[in-house]
Amino acid sequence: MLYSVLPALALILNLILNIDTIKNVRRGNSKENKRQSLDFHYGHFLMSANLYFLVDTAWGIMYERKDVQALFPYIYTCTVFYFLLMLLTMLMWTRFVVVYIDKTGPRSFILQLAVWIMFVLGVISLMINRFKPFIFIYNEAHEYIELPGRYILVALQIVFYTIISIYMLYVAHKTTGQQRVRYSAVAWTSVVMEFALTGQIFHAYLPICAAGLIISISLVHSFVEVAEKKEKEIHDHIASVMAEDYEAIFYIDINTGAFLEFSKSRQYSDMNVPVKGTDFFAETIESIETYVYPDDREYARGFYSKETMLKNLEGRRSFSFKYRVLVKNVPRYFLFTVMPDNDGQYLIFYEKDIEDELKAKKKQKENQKKTVTFGQIAESLASNYDEIYYVNIEDESFVRYEVNNIFGQLETSKSGDDFFGESIETMPQIVHKQDCDKVEEFLNKDHLISALEQHKNVCLDYRIVVSGKTRYVRMTANKTSDGTHFIIGVENVDAEVKKEKQRLKELNNEKELARRDEMTGVKNKTAYKELMESVQRNIDNGMDYLPFAIIVCDANNLKQINDTQGHAAGDEYIKASARTLCDIFVHSPVFRVGGDEFVVFLRGNDYASRHELMGKLRTNSLKNQRAGTGIVLASGMSDYIPDKDNLADDVFDRADKEMYENKRMLKSETE
Repeated sequence: MLYSVLPALALILNLILNIDTIKNVRRGNSKENKRQSLDFHYGHFLMSANLYFLVDTAWGIMYERKDVQALFPYIYTCTVFYFLLMLLTMLMWTRFVVVYIDKTGPRSFILQLAVWIMFVLGVISLMINRFKPFIFIYNEAHEYIELPGRYILVALQIVFYTIISIYMLYVAHKTTGQQRVRYSAVAWTSVVMEFALTGQIFHAYLPICAAGLIISISLVHSFVEVAEKKEKEIHDHIASVMAEDYEAIFYIDINTGAFLEFSKSRQYSDMNVPVKGTDFFAETIESIETYVYPDDREYARGFYSKETMLKNLEGRRSFSFKYRVLVKNVPRYFLFTVMPDNDGQYLIFYEKDIEDELKAKKKQKENQKKTVTFGQIAESLASNYDEIYYVNIEDESFVRYEVNNIFGQLETSKSGDDFFGESIETMPQIVHKQDCDKVEEFLNKDHLISALEQHKNVCLDYRIVVSGKTRYVRMTANKTSDGTHFIIGVENVDAEVKKEKQRLKELNNEKELARRDEMTGVKNKTAYKELMESVQRNIDNGMDYLPFAIIVCDANNLKQINDTQGHAAGDEYIKASARTLCDIFVHSPVFRVGGDEFVVFLRGNDYASRHELMGKLRTNSLKNQRAGTGIVLASGMSDYIPDKDNLADDVFDRADKEMYENKRMLKSETE
């Protein structure tokens, strides 16, 4: 009877410690996210352990009355289940370990394959033992007799637990922070099982294995479950504070495009953006016409395809872009950030109104969660930052978190008692020397308290030096809703700065192309009008505009070429005319203002040599006219006369008149 006391107490203790996990095991699904998968597999391990304790307790009670013939079949059955559940517990423990370390390589595969082989062979051995005993037997007095097969079966389990503990210690060595502590605890849990099984070999009539199993479960509960629960509470606290800074957050299924949206912003809600849908990408493209500022619509469309988003995320934790959104018909800049969740099944897409941040005029609108809890996306939001500091405002103690690159989780990397003092001390080693003063001013406790009374968050962009290279980072400070802590995040914004510069460059290129003649490559009529408007403004304002002259040209014989050789030949003639003018007037802009009409705005060196250059143009045209080959351009030139010309068009009109006179002269050469 005394034998049964320990496994019975172990059963009760296991139920007390893990009743919630055991009750919820049916809700888990090993194919969903890692947290659910862990609960699912650990719950199965706990249930197999409970069955083991129950069978061990029943065996001890019945074995005390082994002389009762009617009980013997039940005693024998309990013995079979004792060995079977010992193997099942090892199988469930191994499956939990593989999921816990989140490894999918050959080591994990071999580990799972080996434990399944041992389990199947153990079941077969117990079936064979019924007819040809080699593991255990009961004599005529119903006394339990150990056979060599029992020692082999237990020894193989000891070897297997040893392999698991070594593997877990190796994985723990590769990690840092609290994760190393938890992995080490799992490893030592396997070590405890090794010793318990070893003791069971030499003392078959003592419940040593049950004692080792409940000690192992208690280790996991103390060093893994409790620690993860406490860390999750801090992560959820950080996530809820960070999420208040966004106008809307979208949770998007990568495979289907289905999405959920949650937001607290009243002005965003007034825009009637759907809170859920079946195709985020298609619905967003459709809504761009309604909600995006017209000048930014084409730019915005380039981001909203699944392929583009996934390509931009290659090798990166997140990427961001910004454009203007119409809020009550008023354009406001929004920052859009995309990142994958830890399981790679969803995209987290969140929108932030940064108009107030850019103009430093208004506080940002508050957001709140709707249908998706912030705890589910805490890691994804936090991974937008390279480091997060959780600072106690009263005593200035802090904890620093960073994203664990191996397992994609937010991990504690450092803690201390004096955040502001340590920051000032280490600043010269990291921050660019020209930015040290402003960072020191920003990281002042009184400054942060005062600033966060007026704003939900405050930001500072500055430079750091890493391996001799300078890069821009952004420090963002928030305060928790209860006002007890600062949450300070540091993120790398180098890519964002480069993307913005590239966008401006593309916009400038588009403007330049809009002022170029597509056929010839010289400037077009629009560019000429803008130039003359600028010249006229200077004249109207009484400014002594720089000396300039205008040359008006007309390509002769174009109609004849089009009629006799075709329009393709005519186009080549126009291109050759443009090249001729560019070659002669190297320092002045050339404009195509009509089908065969060109204008040259002479300035600088070309203006000083205008008569020589004009003579060269007319000489070449006259020579080509007489020879009947080459480019023939009728031309006229006029200088700007400050005391006479009140209109820039007056200069053009005189040059145009002279061009027609030159055209008549060239025509007379052929008659």
